Parts: sequence; C-alpha cells; structure tokens
Amino acid sequence: MTAPGLSLRAALARLAASHPHAVLTRTEPIAREAVAADFAERYAGVPAVPEARPEPAVRYTAVGDSPLPVLLGLYGDEARLRDWLPGLPARTTPETVAELLTAAAEPHRAPKPPCRQVVRAGDEVDLRHLPVLTATPRDAGPYLTAALVHAHDPRTGLSSLSSHRMLVLDRRRLTVWMVPGRQLELMHRQALERGERLPVTVNIGVPPAAMIASAVNSRFLPPEVSKLALAGALAGRPLTTAPAATQAAEALAEAEIVLEGHLGEETADEAIGDAEPHLSLPEFLGYDGRARAGLPVLTVTAVTTRQAPLYQAVLGPGREQSHILGAAGALSVALSLPATPGLDVRDLHFSPAGGGMLLLAVAVRKHHPDADRALTPLARQILEQHPFVKTVVFTDDDVAIRCAEDLLWALTTRSNLARDCTAWVDLPPVPMDPSQTPAWAHARHGTPDPPGRIAIDATTPHALRAHTARSLAAHHAISRGSS
Repeated sequence: MTAPGLSLRAALARLAASHPHAVLTRTEPIAREAVAADFAERYAGVPAVPEARPEPAVRYTAVGDSPLPVLLGLYGDEARLRDWLPGLPARTTPETVAELLTAAAEPHRAPKPPCRQVVRAGDEVDLRHLPVLTATPRDAGPYLTAALVHAHDPRTGLSSLSSHRMLVLDRRRLTVWMVPGRQLELMHRQALERGERLPVTVNIGVPPAAMIASAVNSRFLPPEVSKLALAGALAGRPLTTAPAATQAAEALAEAEIVLEGHLGEETADEAIGDAEPHLSLPEFLGYDGRARAGLPVLTVTAVTTRQAPLYQAVLGPGREQSHILGAAGALSVALSLPATPGLDVRDLHFSPAGGGMLLLAVAVRKHHPDADRALTPLARQILEQHPFVKTVVFTDDDVAIRCAEDLLWALTTRSNLARDCTAWVDLPPVPMDPSQTPAWAHARHGTPDPPGRIAIDATTPHALRAHTARSLAAHHAISRGSS
C-alpha cells in the first residue's frame, strides 16, 4: 500500500478511514466561480473567514461542465500532516531538522507512472477542460493554486520545486508569478541568457510530502539535498518521478494531473483579454492580491493524468494554506538558525493568524543570564533571512506555542509590550500586509514610513525563573506522560 505522504489518494484514503467525518462529498451542481465562496462560507478557517476551525477535505463532484471533481481543504488540519508525514518533527528545532536531513532520499523512477495513464498532446490540449477556479468576482480570472512547477537544468545542476499562482490565459498558456530571486526565476533567466526555453512540468494533486517540501526555502538546504530528497525524508521513503512525454523534464509520478510545457521569452499581463491588470486573487493573508504586468508565459505541450483524476486547489487564505506555509516555514527557519551560546531553541511555529508566514512563535530555554540579551540579535537575524516574517514572539519552553490561547497567556503575563518590543525600521516591509504600507503609516502615525518589523520578548528573565513557574505544570506533564 502506498504511504500517505507519497500520494494524494493514499492521504485521502487514510483520512477517510481514520476520520470519516473530515472527508465530505458535495454532489450538487455548482459553477466554477462559486466553489471557493461555498467552501469559505461552510468550511474555511482563519484567515479566510473569522472562525478558528480545522477544514475538512471536500470533494465537489459536479463543477461546471468539467467531468473532474475538485478537492479543497486536504491540508486543513495540522494533525493530518503529522499523520501522513512521519519525518515531520514533533518539535521543530535545528537539531530535529538536521536529523531530518540525514534521512533525505532522492526519488526513484517509476516504470509505469500513474500520472501518464491518459495522455493528451498537441491539438488535444485545452486547459479550459480543467475545473480551474475563480475565487472572487474581482479575480483576474481562473488560477491554478495547488500546482507545483518542477524544473531541472542539467547544465547548472539547479533544480526547482515550487508553487506559483498561474492564470489560465487560454487553452495552452498560463502566466506564472515568480517571486524575484527564487530558484525558478533564476533558472528561467539563465535559460533565456543561453537562448533556450526552460522545460517544466506543472504537477497538480501531488504527494503531501512534495507539497510541504516545495515551500521550504532552497537557500537553507545543503547543496546535496534537493526538495524532492527532503520530501522523501518527510514521507519516510523516496518519492517517484517519471520523464515527461513531450519535454526534457521530470514529473511527479503520483500526481493526479501533469501539465508539460516550457517557459520561454513570451510574457503577458496577469489579465484576461484586453483587461487592464488590477487584482489577481485572494492572498494568503486574506486580502485581495495585486495583479502583475509582463509575467512569464508557460506554454503547455501536453496534459497527462491518472484515470479519473482529482483536481486539487487551495484558497489563497485559509487554514489549509497556513498549514502548508507554516510547516515549511518552520523547517526553513530551523535550517537557518545559528548556534546561540546559553540558549536552546525548543520549538518553532507559524500561526495561521499570520497566514502561516507573518507571525512566528519561538520557544526557547535559557541556560545562562546572558541568554536574556541573546534574543534581540537572534530575532534580527530571523527577520533579515526570512522577509515574510513580520513579528517574532519569544516564549519559554513551558508554553505550548501551537496553542493560540497559551501563546496569548505568555504575551499577557510575561511581557509588557510597551517595553518588551524591539522594532527595526530599516528592514523592508511585506507589501501584501496593509499595515506595513506607507498609506497605513500616514493614516495611523502621520508619517509615510511604515513602523517596521518587530520582536516581542515574552520570556521570563533567567534570574526570575523560579518565581514564574506554572502552579500545575508538573501535574500536567505527568498526566501527559512527559518528563
């Protein structure tokens, strides 16, 4: 039996067997433009809607005129990820992530890849047959939102596995928004400088291990560890790949749908037809995104699928997206942390309240009074290396940083925000966050300069540890069977 970390189908089957109430099927006919709104209203959590709830995996089986069912919410509960991914550390620390890297395993080649059970190439290619969703009436159009672009350049040895928002322009073309400086953007630029196209595959309905590994920052992985090898460590065994039928590229063999194609010199605005670029789709923070002009165009040369494939999508904001970004983000931060004398990092967690990126909680244990002064430079280094992190909250390791109430308890009883916050105005803001824009700064503070990114010390001073012990903590630890 396929391990759940290696296949979307296996993960969904495991979830249905262990928590049948968490797998729902909607058979009522629904328009593609209405699916996201229906899911948000009925099932989604923060930050899509103001409700803290796990999201069920929901299959919509009658979406528009497409014969393919749409799957939303698969990653809507962190406990599922831990069930599917035995390699995902229970606590994310530099030590546990270093141990994870020792289990990295490059993928195997699948002799009969499930992703090539059906092949359509040439004139048979028509992306409009896929049930690609439009989230709101303000969106530029239908977007792929849960697709991983995989590329490998044998000349440079560089590989990329990453998720991007991709607007369907017509039957064979997509725009691809690449964050500047990331691996795929670099590989595309290098190919253009050689006068070549970059062959790629776009993988939809991928193994959970690949989805999480794809969001880890490549900068912090050792050169010998690829994202696919990291995915093997997360899943507990290697993934499988397969050569594309029409491109010099590799596909994820267990993917539900694979688009084969290339990135060349063509560019297009993130808009349909003659429309002006305006909005893209909802971003991970819960606000409308800004469309871009002159994006690279991916031309599709073949569409291959499994028999009876599932089309997977995610809402831009929501619990599902937060867990994907948060799990990968914690791994990235742990990989980047320096050794700090007298201070141990005991866990890292990105809150869904920040979309899995902006709000980072760091549980620490201090071994020396000097560790009190180590938190500010450590926060500065985290903020410099991880530009989407807006707020770092340090707590002691008796705080359950994955519990929102316990994190607020530490903020309430172990910090005085007027004195225990450090702000850096020289660090670049995250422009997708409205509170980090000049307009917000002017309206709130009368200045065009955003107030900066911050760290909050919600730890007990080393000298006062005995005075802030939790009264019932020992009993609670014994009742949980922990030391």
